[in-house]
Amino acid sequence: MTSRHYNIGEAAAASGLPVKTVRYYDEADLIKARRGANGYRLYGETEVRLLMFVQRARHLGFSLDECRDLLALYRDHHRASADVKRLARQRVEEIDRRIRELQSLKAVLDELIEKCSGDERPDCPILDELGGDHVEGDSLP
Repeated sequence: MTSRHYNIGEAAAASGLPVKTVRYYDEADLIKARRGANGYRLYGETEVRLLMFVQRARHLGFSLDECRDLLALYRDHHRASADVKRLARQRVEEIDRRIRELQSLKAVLDELIEKCSGDERPDCPILDELGGDHVEGDSLP
């Protein structure tokens, strides 16, 4: 049984990624293409599956280094699922941290919006805060 070989455009289309991203993942050594006699990149079905794997991992917020670790675990049939769970847990902790940060920013903006009269006058606590002209104790986090 022979495996199909995709050029970079076909691999991109099959994986749902832009060609530029496929090239970047190749250059970052996440997915390694073979080179044809003409020097062009060739991807097999396995590489296309791995491109989709990376795409899904990136969509979940994993960094390129974390994707590299996940790919290594995916390829290692003797892996410990605890290692995969640890990486996923770290991702959730980072997401929770970012949520707290965004909630804090939202609270500050909500407070500034509440303080702004929103009328025809030029006074604006939002601009005052952004310009550093805020009242002591009323500053951004």
